[in-house]
Amino acid sequence: MARMHARRRGKSCSVRPYRKQAPAWSNTDTKAITKVILELRKEGASSSKIGLILRDRHGVPDVKLATGKRIGDILKENKVASEIPEDLRDLMIKALGLRKHLGENKKDLHNKRQLNLIESKIRRLVRYYKGSKKLQQDFIYKPETTEILLSR
Repeated sequence: MARMHARRRGKSCSVRPYRKQAPAWSNTDTKAITKVILELRKEGASSSKIGLILRDRHGVPDVKLATGKRIGDILKENKVASEIPEDLRDLMIKALGLRKHLGENKKDLHNKRQLNLIESKIRRLVRYYKGSKKLQQDFIYKPETTEILLSR
């Protein structure tokens, strides 16, 4: 499959092995894993960061195999999930950083183009998340209010 804003194809990536059960050596204590997930979330870690920490420090290669639920589902059950999906939030942070850079460097044409591409991805994701009802229907991406939105 080709990239969104480039004419070249992407690199092939490694694929996790197909498994139906967690490996015998892994940590499969559901309550302990859930407790760690909630503690990491209180510290401000995103769901992808939580997954990396569980894999590297706690010996949980796949949370879904160990608990039967994904990290996002566990966060939703305990009502600590963020209002904005993680991929959209990351793109908004990237656009905010580029806007600050362009405020200081007004003639940086390459980054002006990159900002346009990032914001088009944001608008596309907002449209998708509104359709799948993961975002409120009255949500509108405005670059001026992004910093306030992300601080919540």
